[in-house]
Amino acid sequence: MGTHLITGAGSGIGAAVARRLAERGEDLWLLARDAGRAKELAAQYPGARTLVGDLATPEKLDWALGKQPLPERLDSLMHIAGVLELGAIGDFGAKAWQRTLAANLVAPAELTRLLLPLVRVAKGHVVFVNSGAGLRANPEWGAYAASKHGLKALADALRGEEHGNGVRVTSVYPGRTATPMQASTHQQEGKEYDPTRWIDPESVATAILTAVDLPRDAEINDLSVRPGR
Repeated sequence: MGTHLITGAGSGIGAAVARRLAERGEDLWLLARDAGRAKELAAQYPGARTLVGDLATPEKLDWALGKQPLPERLDSLMHIAGVLELGAIGDFGAKAWQRTLAANLVAPAELTRLLLPLVRVAKGHVVFVNSGAGLRANPEWGAYAASKHGLKALADALRGEEHGNGVRVTSVYPGRTATPMQASTHQQEGKEYDPTRWIDPESVATAILTAVDLPRDAEINDLSVRPGR
């Protein structure tokens, strides 16, 4: 039985991964943005433990985690939470850039820094759920794509730095997936949302767990998951 810390376990891909790990009897630690959300997650996943830390303010994560008990080791650290705001570069203000970069790039970097000693103990796995936007940038998606391109760079650098410590690092690049974020994205785009057109979160969870469960003689560095319909 492994110990896993997951961000974004409340819905979508994060919820699918958390459910699968819970069904396997794994030890779950779930990051929540506030105490109210922590109670919801504890009710959603009986037996899981919660940590409170807001990814919107990564500069406060060190203080927040320092006030709470942590696991002794982490077999995986899964960065699945994220935010998405669309807008043209000419219209996207500094505060919107800061919100996007804080949650999607700076917070994963800081959370990794703080928890990396626990991952090293387990010779564990850091998983960054990126996006197809981490490989290409389309109009109106500039800030989100920039945050995800940065997340790829973070993962690539971390992989090289921690290989000698036995830590594996995987970036997963899902295409459009039927999640609440996707519903919000369609609303921002002014498009009708039909979840049956897109990837089921369970399919992305299968890809993530395939990477995590891979025997130790191999490592999946980058994994793209595209809609099959």
